[in-house]
Amino acid sequence: MKVLVIGGGPAGSTAATAMAQSGLDVRLIESAHFPRYHVGESLTPSCRVVLDVIGMSKVIDDYGFVKKNGGVIHWDDDQWAFDWQAQSGVQSWQVDRSEFDMLLLEHARQNGVAVTTGVTGRSVKFADGRPVAVECSSEHGESFTLDDFDFLIDATGRNGLLSTRHFGNREPLSNLRNVGIWGYWTGARLLPETPTGGINIISSPEGWYWVIPMAGGRMSIGYVTTKDAFARDRSEHPSSDDLYRHLIAASPTVADLTAGAAFLGTTRVETDYSYIADQFCGPGYAIVGDAACFLDPLLSTGVHLALYSALTAAACVASMDRGEVSEAEALRFFEFAYRRAYMRLFALVSIMYERYLGKDGFFLTSDRLIGDEQAAQADEGVSSRSFAEIIGGLSDLREAANSSTRVITDQLRDEAVRVQLRAVRAPDSVGPDFTPVRGNPLSDAESADYRLVTSPHLGLERVRETPA
Repeated sequence: MKVLVIGGGPAGSTAATAMAQSGLDVRLIESAHFPRYHVGESLTPSCRVVLDVIGMSKVIDDYGFVKKNGGVIHWDDDQWAFDWQAQSGVQSWQVDRSEFDMLLLEHARQNGVAVTTGVTGRSVKFADGRPVAVECSSEHGESFTLDDFDFLIDATGRNGLLSTRHFGNREPLSNLRNVGIWGYWTGARLLPETPTGGINIISSPEGWYWVIPMAGGRMSIGYVTTKDAFARDRSEHPSSDDLYRHLIAASPTVADLTAGAAFLGTTRVETDYSYIADQFCGPGYAIVGDAACFLDPLLSTGVHLALYSALTAAACVASMDRGEVSEAEALRFFEFAYRRAYMRLFALVSIMYERYLGKDGFFLTSDRLIGDEQAAQADEGVSSRSFAEIIGGLSDLREAANSSTRVITDQLRDEAVRVQLRAVRAPDSVGPDFTPVRGNPLSDAESADYRLVTSPHLGLERVRETPA
């Protein structure tokens, strides 16, 4: 089978590598030349698990990025730490995305993927419901068509070639319309209780801060707030740099962490409106990473969702190629697995933004989101165990590999609906439209027949035979 991947970020590179390692003929086009700057530096332990599969984690270990064991959250009146290394024996990393993404793309090339940079996919042509050609343009202005492929992976990030330009089916999530502003420092500190290499997340009355240790003694420090609060604050300051310095000084905790530190330069600003497409795949194509959905950066889930969806898509396509499952079965599993992962994280992020529940409320919600509330309460009372598993991306990988551990989708949906009902309180609101997050299909009965496996090769394994 020949596969065309559009986009060379973490999702595209990982999917391409995994498929090439499975014996598929893979071509990847990317509009940018790497290295190129990108935010999203704090990775979850699930990223290590995925990169282990494609033989990349040792490369990342040896490169010199900061190794991340966990983090500390100061949220309103509550404080707690999570340590994945202590709880699960898994580390992740704090990375410079320009270098991390370049390493992943080069790994794809080394594994036989035909990589071309400086090429942008402009539009997709369909025939009988399947993509059959991609209209492209080079950085020099030439236009040409790629049509020698059997399957298409859309990894075009927030540009969303299929979801925005072709289908127009990407829906924003009204309760997560935020803006981030950030910069880099030397000489800044972490909270004293932080696990080695960990992130700090510190709330404020109208948002929250991240503090991320980077290689070379640098620190990434950012602030996320609502669109309206940002517009108000921006109007009161002559420049983004002035606003950023004001926001750093406004938090006693962050001001203390940066006391005596040096700001390294340009302030960056980006809207991070959360969204989700109403379909992630169809005949002949799958949409991975930010091209399908994006979630507020509160829990650093962006690269997790990118790599998780990439590995799942690659497993589905590889099993299709070997004739182990039909295309319809494979795509149904991909949609099921990726949409559930997003739904669970959406519910947890949203409930943290509600502010009034406190950490016990977050932890109990986490228990419900992985179906472990009775065991957790019986064994040790309210604990952060489920919370740490979810934000580490480990629950998604576990459920993909073992259908017997999957919490019932209706329970996930009910929890997410409960969160959004509380979050939408406009006087003229008739209730939230939950369709974008709920999505379809989410059939437990059908998808329980399959699990994701990485040995003896990457693919889907049929758990029980379908009736003849």
